[in-house]
Amino acid sequence: MDKKTQVRKMFDSISYRYDLLNHLLSAGIDIYWRKQALSITKPEKNSILLDIACGTGDFANTSKKIGVEKIIGADLSFNMLKIFSEKLDWSKGNLTQMAAEQLPFKNDLFTNITVAFGVRNFYNIPNAFNEFNRVLKSKGKVTILEFKLPSNILVRKVYQLYFKYMLPLIGKIISKDKSAYQYLPDSVEEFDKKVNLKEILSRCGFSKIEIKQLTFGIVQVVVAQK
Repeated sequence: MDKKTQVRKMFDSISYRYDLLNHLLSAGIDIYWRKQALSITKPEKNSILLDIACGTGDFANTSKKIGVEKIIGADLSFNMLKIFSEKLDWSKGNLTQMAAEQLPFKNDLFTNITVAFGVRNFYNIPNAFNEFNRVLKSKGKVTILEFKLPSNILVRKVYQLYFKYMLPLIGKIISKDKSAYQYLPDSVEEFDKKVNLKEILSRCGFSKIEIKQLTFGIVQVVVAQK
């Protein structure tokens, strides 16, 4: 099974427990991470924002709460989008199912693109970033919120123990899908070893690339400008 199909099926299967598990497994800190990411990139009321891998809408809704009026949510998973639509009235007519590598939008349309915990699920990251660059206006920003392995050895050991053993167990009990929550630690480790976001963004035409680490380095916020 190719990665695109695997990711779509996996998120379709866990969508009905996704919000609960996000907040439970992060002890609610995921809410803080989203707010911090937006405080760095600073979208405005007149921004035109595309939220890629939007899931059930938490990142997009955080943007809405700080005043952004024009938001489009995009995700590969139909079930995630269905929950997003049911949960947030303002999303009606503003959601679309698509892959980040093939955006059905004209050039120079958006001022901002946000992605929370979705880049490591892309099946071709450079292609996706090239598409981001194409649909962003000049000086538009892409903001990526993503897990990483902490550089501090002690924190890394605790983090890996939790991610490899506790998280899959809790995920299995609540979502009934152990494989999905085993995929999370595996994908984070592989992503951390193989992917240099700053380098890829630079190759895809972005500049002024800023990286900030949150919560002992277990999460990174990457902001880049077209």
